[in-house]
Amino acid sequence: MSLKALSEGCPLLEQLNISWCDQVTKDGIQALVRGCGGLKALFLKGCTQLEDEALKYIGAHCPELVTLNLQTCLQITDEGLITICRGCHKLQSLCASGCSNITDAILNALGQNCPRLRILEVARCSQLTDVGFTTLARNCHELEKMDLEECVQITDSTLIQLSIHCPRLQVLASDSKNAIKYFSVLPYSIWLQSLSHCELITDEGIRHLGNGACAHDQLEVIELDNCPLITDASLEHLKSCHSLERIELYDCQQITRAGIKRLRTHLPNIKVHAYFAPVTPPPSVGGSRQRFCRCCIIL
Repeated sequence: MSLKALSEGCPLLEQLNISWCDQVTKDGIQALVRGCGGLKALFLKGCTQLEDEALKYIGAHCPELVTLNLQTCLQITDEGLITICRGCHKLQSLCASGCSNITDAILNALGQNCPRLRILEVARCSQLTDVGFTTLARNCHELEKMDLEECVQITDSTLIQLSIHCPRLQVLASDSKNAIKYFSVLPYSIWLQSLSHCELITDEGIRHLGNGACAHDQLEVIELDNCPLITDASLEHLKSCHSLERIELYDCQQITRAGIKRLRTHLPNIKVHAYFAPVTPPPSVGGSRQRFCRCCIIL
């Protein structure tokens, strides 16, 4: 009922955020877009009743759409998102994190229909592979931010393609909240990409990334938490990234303190977040109980 009222009373509406309004269904979306065809930003995060039919209405009626957030809309599949890609060619930011049913078909559709894409968040979309990201990278050269956390099938191949075809990639970390905030304010802000839990990534992929067009002057943050194949060699590949401000290395068990120290000789201001398990349990002081954990160290 609310979306129907907006449709009837606010035909010039350009942005709408109804995240976590989990009583909204495809009927409300249909009513909204029929009267508000000029929508440019639509945030539907946590609208768990939405199905592909709702996306078909958006794709058919919202050609000006630039930003779409569908995080944790668990019923969404390739079918609905492909209609978005085909109908919303101006799309620059898409968040589909947690939409675990989507496959490489979405990345192919984005590559074929949305060349202006700058932000793609697909954390926990475990069916996506190097094949889809190759198509995406070769067609969407304006990509600045990607969240690939827990895209467990990707390998160094994806990083190689991004390093070759996407010179605007600036930061590798996950920060969806900031991405939404900055996207509406600044045309070329610093965006974030996460490679956390991408357990097939190796030093070779980081080498290509470190030598890529985006790295030396633009790369500011990289998250590599739970990437077990990463070693100190990756830190060597990143030492020429003079804009690098922060790197996350939690549970990268082959990273050493010595490797971090060497990185710091080239990048003295960098913040390194890492975890080193203690060799022995930390001693208690005066028999009193510790008031904080001494295992986790922020370097």
